[in-house]
Amino acid sequence: MNQFVVDDFLTFTISILVFFAGVHINRRVGFLRKYNIPEPVTGGLIAALLALVAFGLTDTEIIYRLDTRDILLVYFFTGIGLNAKLSDLISGGKPLLIMLVLTLGYIVVQNTVGILGAKLVGAPTPIGVLAGSASLIGGHGTTIAWAPEVVAMGVKNALEIGVACATIGLVLASLIGGPIAHILINRYHLKGDSQDTPIIGVPFEKEESSTIDHLNLMAVFLTLHVTIIVGWFVNQAATELGLKLPLFVTCLLAGIVLSNTIPTLLPKVRWPARTKALAVVSDFSLGLFLAMSLMSMQLWTIAGLAGPLLVILLMQTLSAVLFILFVLFPLMGRDYQAAVLSSGFGGFALGATPTAIANMTAVTKSHGPAPLAFIVLPLVAAFFVDITNSFVIRFTLSL
Repeated sequence: MNQFVVDDFLTFTISILVFFAGVHINRRVGFLRKYNIPEPVTGGLIAALLALVAFGLTDTEIIYRLDTRDILLVYFFTGIGLNAKLSDLISGGKPLLIMLVLTLGYIVVQNTVGILGAKLVGAPTPIGVLAGSASLIGGHGTTIAWAPEVVAMGVKNALEIGVACATIGLVLASLIGGPIAHILINRYHLKGDSQDTPIIGVPFEKEESSTIDHLNLMAVFLTLHVTIIVGWFVNQAATELGLKLPLFVTCLLAGIVLSNTIPTLLPKVRWPARTKALAVVSDFSLGLFLAMSLMSMQLWTIAGLAGPLLVILLMQTLSAVLFILFVLFPLMGRDYQAAVLSSGFGGFALGATPTAIANMTAVTKSHGPAPLAFIVLPLVAAFFVDITNSFVIRFTLSL
């Protein structure tokens, strides 16, 4: 087997081409627009399939360096934090609590479905946990962290199984969020409030409520970098206290604090929160992050594991859709914000937080802003769930 390693700069360049390929295809395929499939998902999946074909024909692995992708993730979540107003957080207190309880409950549901699926296909019970919250809500990082413990329980290829589940889950998550929102919005005749300011996702319609120039963009990047520096120091302090958090989480929290203090303390400072310039930078960061994530999937690594795992993951997809339609959407209020959160939960429950945000962004571009959804879901998904998921995984494996 040969390997072709693509350096970071070229990976970044290819991801832009992949993104534009997704834009081009979505504009010409009505089905993709109708069901709010994000452009980077369309382009990224096609690029991953082309890499699979290349592997089949030449026995060569294409490996992308992804350093820039990780920077884009930090940019994106820092922007989410900068857009968070204290008034939104206060008004979002009840929805945040409901979403948190539902998400924590769904972790248990997901592991239960995974274990039942493992028994159905005759696989060891720990594989059900790997095909549950470890790889789906947890993602690749949680899978890698817990794989050694599952190996110690007798599942020798636990890492490969977990990574395969996380990869397939990412694809499924990218595809179900938009259709769920489409069903709910059309069934209940929902639409966004045109008075709301988009936190991310510049609408398709041309709207010149504010201009974007080089000064606006430079102010955005300066603010992002200062906030990231603050977030880095917070992350270091948390690590010293024994609380290990991803850098993007502490940057998100730093953005929330700074956006709700600096404009009040220094009213003459030009603060870029909820400006079109920041929305553009957030769109750029999220779009290329997702394009890189999907185009770098090594689909050939999951071919030999796909059979039984697909049965379990199809069960997981069905349970997620039913949970969203009949539990989450009604309890979140059956309104437009609930529909957008439903699309996001579909992306988060099977994939990752950026996938969830991409799903919600695709919906809001077509149907209008939903600012509360972009505050509630990242706080639940990026902060509370990782900690709780670890306890649930530990308890489930002990059984």
